[in-house]
Amino acid sequence: MKHIEIINGPNLNLTGLREPEVYGKVTMDECVGALRKQFPEVEIGYFQSNVEGELVSRIQQVGFSCDGIIVNLGGYSHTSVALRDALLAVPAPKVEVHLSNIFAREEYRHHSLVTSACRGMICGLGLQGYSFALQALLA
Repeated sequence: MKHIEIINGPNLNLTGLREPEVYGKVTMDECVGALRKQFPEVEIGYFQSNVEGELVSRIQQVGFSCDGIIVNLGGYSHTSVALRDALLAVPAPKVEVHLSNIFAREEYRHHSLVTSACRGMICGLGLQGYSFALQALLA
């Protein structure tokens, strides 16, 4: 059985509550539950933290043993060299996801430091982006 890890950063614990017009009305728990039903042949791990160091530690913890990592590092995507370095340090393939279209938002969001450490990036497709990222990692 393949093991894919989803690692989410700051404020993604508020998905379904925070700015539903931008991020949608579905919670991450509901999203992960739906992914587990959609991909029953895959072990899907889920971790969320608002703390940068905890995210680095989780990437290091799973990145040598899992079959892929889906990361949505929220605002840290645009600022964290430490998270970029953590992603580069582990061999698991990675796909970056953003719920909103970062290129249609504030200019400081147009550049992600972690994209170059990932196989690809999916943005602007809401929670459906996680399903597409999972499909890409399984292909």
